[in-house]
This record gives sequence, structure tokens and C-alpha cells, in this order.
Amino acid sequence: MPKSRVRKKKDAYVAPAVAVKARRKQSPRWLGPLVIALWVLGALYLVVAYFTNFGAPGMRELGNWNIAVGFAFIATGFGLATQWH
Repeated sequence: MPKSRVRKKKDAYVAPAVAVKARRKQSPRWLGPLVIALWVLGALYLVVAYFTNFGAPGMRELGNWNIAVGFAFIATGFGLATQWH
């Protein structure tokens, strides 16, 4: 049986990649310490609220909303942590 002809595939022209130096965005220097500070502040707020049975000055009026305040500090810290580069 005769051998079939081998066809050459046309190579699609691919332009060489341009060397682009993409500078990664750098986070501000204050972002990391702020994130850690918010986490610690939120945790301390919750600990103080529980140990004083929500009776610390300024916490009596808020009642159980103190839990939301503490978690708001922590959630804000996590939100800012997503901006870290």
C-alpha cells in the first residue's frame, strides 16, 4: 500500500512576548500593623466584655451589642487583610 503524503502544518505566527515588567502593587506600610491591631482590639474588646459581664463603663448601655462591636473590629481587620499585596 502506498504511503500517504505528509502535510506540513502552517505554523501560526506568534508574536514574541513583550517583556513587560509589571510592578506589583505594594501595600502601604501601615496596613499590616493596622490589620493586626484591629484583630487584637476586637479580641480584647470581646474578652473584656465577657469578663465584666458587659458591665464595663460604656458597655452597659450597649448590652449584647458589644458582641457585634467586637466582631466588627475583627471583620474590618479581615476586610483590610484582603488588600495586602
